[in-house]
Amino acid sequence: MEKRFSEMSEQELRSEIALLSEKARRAEQMGMVNEFAVHERRIALAKSYLINPENFAPGEKYEIDGDPGSTFTIDYMNGTFAWGYREGNKEIEAFPISMLIKKEQQ
Repeated sequence: MEKRFSEMSEQELRSEIALLSEKARRAEQMGMVNEFAVHERRIALAKSYLINPENFAPGEKYEIDGDPGSTFTIDYMNGTFAWGYREGNKEIEAFPISMLIKKEQQ
């Protein structure tokens, strides 16, 4: 049985990310778009376990990796997921913290 990301050590997570990256690369080369997307999402989840969730706070604004120009404001944290709202959207969403990029103060 496969271990959960939350049960893995940092080294195991890094190995898993490397393995998933290779699988994603192969899926992309073979034109398997859905499989590629699944591997990319699992990579984002695994990377989230390498980041301290305490570095993220409600009310802070972030850009979403892969969606430049989109602003996300954290409402609350649940483990390695940040729940909140995109700018101009009233529907709550969740993102793995590895997908959030701190917005520069202007």
